[in-house]
Amino acid sequence: MDAMDSVAVMEVAPVPDPLFVGATPLIPAPPESELVLRRSARCLGRPRLPVYAEPEEPKQSAGRRGCPKKKRDEENQDPAPQVAAKVPRKTAKVEPKERKPMPVVGPEPVPADFTGAAAEDDALGTGKSAKLRVKETLRAFNSHYLHLVQEEQKRAQAVIQEIAAKGAAKNKDGKKGGEGEAKEKRPSKRPDLKAITKMQENNSFLYTEKVLGPIPGIDVGDQFYSRAEMVVLGIHSHWLNGIDYMGMKYQEKKEYENFTFPMATCIVMSGIYEDDLDKADEIIYTGQGGNDLLGNHRQIGSQQLNRGNLALKNSKDNGNLIRVIRGHVAKNSYTGKIYTYDGLYKVVDDWVQKGVQGHVVYKYKLKRLEGQPSLTTTEVRFTRAEAPRKISELPGLVCDDISGGQENIPIPATNVVDDPPVPPSGFVYSKSLKISKGMKIPSDCAGCDCEGDCANNKNCSCAQLNGSDLPYVSFKNIGRLVEPKAVVFECGANCSCNRNCVNRTSQQGLQHRLEVFKTASKGWGVRTWDTILPGAPICEYVGVLRRTEEVDGLLHNNYIFDIDCLQTMKGLDGREKRAGSDMNMPSLHAENDSEAPPAPEYCIDAGSIGSFARFINHSCNPNLFVQCVLTNHHDVKLAKVMLFAADTILPLQELCYDYGYVLNSVVSADGEIVKLPCYCGAPDCRKRLY
Repeated sequence: MDAMDSVAVMEVAPVPDPLFVGATPLIPAPPESELVLRRSARCLGRPRLPVYAEPEEPKQSAGRRGCPKKKRDEENQDPAPQVAAKVPRKTAKVEPKERKPMPVVGPEPVPADFTGAAAEDDALGTGKSAKLRVKETLRAFNSHYLHLVQEEQKRAQAVIQEIAAKGAAKNKDGKKGGEGEAKEKRPSKRPDLKAITKMQENNSFLYTEKVLGPIPGIDVGDQFYSRAEMVVLGIHSHWLNGIDYMGMKYQEKKEYENFTFPMATCIVMSGIYEDDLDKADEIIYTGQGGNDLLGNHRQIGSQQLNRGNLALKNSKDNGNLIRVIRGHVAKNSYTGKIYTYDGLYKVVDDWVQKGVQGHVVYKYKLKRLEGQPSLTTTEVRFTRAEAPRKISELPGLVCDDISGGQENIPIPATNVVDDPPVPPSGFVYSKSLKISKGMKIPSDCAGCDCEGDCANNKNCSCAQLNGSDLPYVSFKNIGRLVEPKAVVFECGANCSCNRNCVNRTSQQGLQHRLEVFKTASKGWGVRTWDTILPGAPICEYVGVLRRTEEVDGLLHNNYIFDIDCLQTMKGLDGREKRAGSDMNMPSLHAENDSEAPPAPEYCIDAGSIGSFARFINHSCNPNLFVQCVLTNHHDVKLAKVMLFAADTILPLQELCYDYGYVLNSVVSADGEIVKLPCYCGAPDCRKRLY
C-alpha cells in the first residue's frame, strides 16, 4: 500500500505507556460521564451558513449525530456594552490656504455614546451577532475568490497551451514566435475584483450604504488580506482610492441634514504618497491625485480640492469620525499586503503646501481618539503579537515536539496553567491512521495518467470524479480547497502524477507551525504560529479505525470521531448536503442505496493513539471545517477525515471546529439527559455542547 495513504495495519493493543517521561496515565472521568462521545464528520446541529456559501435565510434546525471532546472547567464571559453613535453638528466651511500646521494637541477621547459599537448585535435584524455576519461575508467573498482563481488558472493554462501550439507550428515552418504572444496574453491577476462584482450582483455586501464611525463586528486590530475584503464589508468601499467618502446623495437623508458633503468616512495609509507622515496617534495625510500610481509613486502633478480631498476638509468642519486603516507588506497575502483597522480619528487641521516634488498637495492632520484599544501598527509597520522565533523561548515549554519528529515541523507543547506544569499524556503519537488487524481497506481504484501536476491536464480522470474540476487551487505551493464538498477525490497510489501534484494536498503532511497549549478552561488546545488562509489543509484526524459497534461499550473515551460521509451525502438524520452529494458512485447505490445505515459503520478512535488533531477544541463559531477525502479507494464509509481552514486564521489564534453534537442527544444509563455547558466563548455560543 502506498505510503502516502497514511494508513498502517496493526494489532490494536491496550493503552500504551505515556510518550513523555514522567507523564501520568489518563484520569478516568467521573461516573456520570461514562459515555462514548462521538464527534461527527459534519457540523449539522443548527442552521448555519455553509462555509464559502452565500448568506441564506435561517431555516429549521434538524437533528444530527456527532460528539464533542469533553470540557472540564468553567469560563465566565462578560457581555460588551452596546451603544449608539453620536452625530456631530455642522460647522462653517473654510477655504484652504497655504499655511503651516497648527501645534500638536492632545488626543480627543472617544465619545461614550458609541463605545463598543463594534460589538453591536443584530444591527441588520438577522438574529446573528455582528462578528458572525462579518465572518459569513468574508467566507462568501473567499468562496467567489477561490472559484475565480480556479477559473483564471484554467484560462491561463489554456492560453499557455494555445501559445505553445502556435509556437510549435511556427517553428516547424521555420518561423520564430510564441514568446511575444505569451507576453501579450498574460493571465489576469485580479480575481478579487471579480469577486466584488459577483457579490454586488448577489446583493451580498455586508453594508450597501456607507457608514460613519465604527462598523459593527469589526474591532481595532482586525486584518484584511485585500482591499476587496474591505469593500464587501463596507469598512472602505473603494478598492483603489485611499479616501472613502459619502457623496452628495447622502445630504438628502434626514440623519445627515446638518453635515456638509462630500464627507470622508475612512482613509487607507499604505505608503504610496511620499508626503505622508505617520506618528501612530497623529497622522499627516496627503490628499489624493497627482500621484504616479503605476510607477515610482512620486508626485507628478498638483492636486485639486474635490472628491476625497474636499471630503476630508469637510470632515474637519463637520467634526465626524474617520476610520483609519494601515497597509503593510506581507508575503503570505495574495495581494502582497495586509490591511489593519486601527480605530477612529478626527481631522483637526488642513492646509495646502508644495510637496517634495514641488507640486501642490493638500495636507490633513488626524488625531486618534482616546479610549480605544492600543494601536497594532505603527508607521505602517506590522507589530501585531508574533509567534516566538525559537521553541526554546516558549514560556511554559513542557515538550519540544510532541510528534517525536514524525511531522514535517516540530509541534511544541506549553503549559502555563498547571503548577507544576505537565505535558500531554496518556496516548502515543502517530501521524498515520492505524487499522485493526482483520479490517481491510480497499485499494484497487483506477488512477489518472497525468504527467507532472494534474492541474496542467484538463482531461484528468481524478478531476472528472470531482465534477470536472480539481477541488484545489495552489497558493505558494500549498493547495487550498475551493469549497467544502460531500467528498474530495484525490490522486492516489495508482495515479501517475508526481507527489507534489495539487490534487494530493491532504497527503503532504503538516504545512504550518503549530503549538499544543494548556488552556484555562478547555484542557489542551492547538494554536497556529503562522497565518493560515481559507481552504488551507490543517491535518488528518487519525487514531485507530474501528467499527462503531466496537466502541459502544467503551467508557471514558472522548476522542471518537464518526465517519459519516455516506450519511451526509444521502442527507440522512437531518444532515445538510454539500456540493457533490448527488454524484453517481457505486457505494451510493445497490445495497447501500436501499438500506443505508442510520448510523456510521466506522469511526476513528484517538483515545490511546492519535496526533495533535485530538487536542483541537470545539467552538460554536469555528475557524475549521471537516472534509471527507478519498485517495486509494472509493468507499465513502471509510473516507479519510481532514480538517481545513474555514477563515483566515492569524498567528496565535486557537484552531477549533464544531464537534457537531445535537442538544439533548446524550442519555445516561438510567435514561436521564446529560447536559454539558460550552465554554468556547464565541459570540453565538449555543451555551451547551450537548
